[in-house]
Amino acid sequence: MGMIQFVRNYDDLSTDKGYQFKFHCDKCGNGFMSRFQTSTLGMASSLFRAAGDIFGGWASGAGNSAYEIQRAVGGKAHDSALSEAVEEGKAHFHQCTRCGTWVCPEVCWNEKAGQCLACAPDFQRELSSAQAQAKADAVRQQAQEAASKVDYMKGVDMSADSYVHAPEAPSAPAAGARCSNCGVAVGAAKFCPDCGSSVKAAGPKFCPDCGAKSDGAKFCPGCGHKFA
Repeated sequence: MGMIQFVRNYDDLSTDKGYQFKFHCDKCGNGFMSRFQTSTLGMASSLFRAAGDIFGGWASGAGNSAYEIQRAVGGKAHDSALSEAVEEGKAHFHQCTRCGTWVCPEVCWNEKAGQCLACAPDFQRELSSAQAQAKADAVRQQAQEAASKVDYMKGVDMSADSYVHAPEAPSAPAAGARCSNCGVAVGAAKFCPDCGSSVKAAGPKFCPDCGAKSDGAKFCPGCGHKFA
C-alpha cells in the first residue's frame, strides 16, 4: 500500500470478521473510530466453522480452508479497508495549512484562522488563561508579603549561649505508704485494702517507701528508710 498522508498514529482494530481503525489527533491524541467494514471471506469462514460444529469434520476443514484463504488475500482487502477508513477520518479531522498536522476540531482547531491552535492560538482563550495565572501569582506574592511582616521570632532568645529546652517529662508521683504486712500501697488509709492489716502495726515486714522486705531490720536494705 502507498503512503497515506494523514494522522501520525492509529490503532488497527481489525479481526477476521472485518476491518476497523481508530485515528488519533496529532496534537492532543483524541480518537476517531471508523465504521466497521465486514470481511466477506471472514463471514464465510465463520459459517463454515459453525457448520463444522454441527455436521462434523468435513465442514470444519472447509472452514479452516476458508480462513487460510482469507489470510492469504487479507493484505489487499485490509489495505483497501484502511484507505476507505482514512478518507472517512479526513472528513472529521482538519489539516493545518501552516504545519500540515491533522488535528481534532473539538480541542485543537482554530476555526476562524483555519489553522491548528499551535500555529494560530485562540487569543480569547489565551487571555483568559493568562488572567487566571496572573491572579494566582498575585495571590502567592501577597501571601508572601503578608507573612514577611509577621514577627515569628518575637520573644525567642537567639543569642549564642541560649538554646531551646525540650519540655521535661513529668516526674512520677511518690509511691506513698505501704502495708507493713503485704507491701501493697495504702496511701493515707489506716488499714490495708488488700489484707486488712493496720498500717500502724509494729514490726514492719516491708518498707513503706520502696516496698522491699525488711525482715525486722531498723533500716530498709533497699532504700535506707529508717523504720519507726
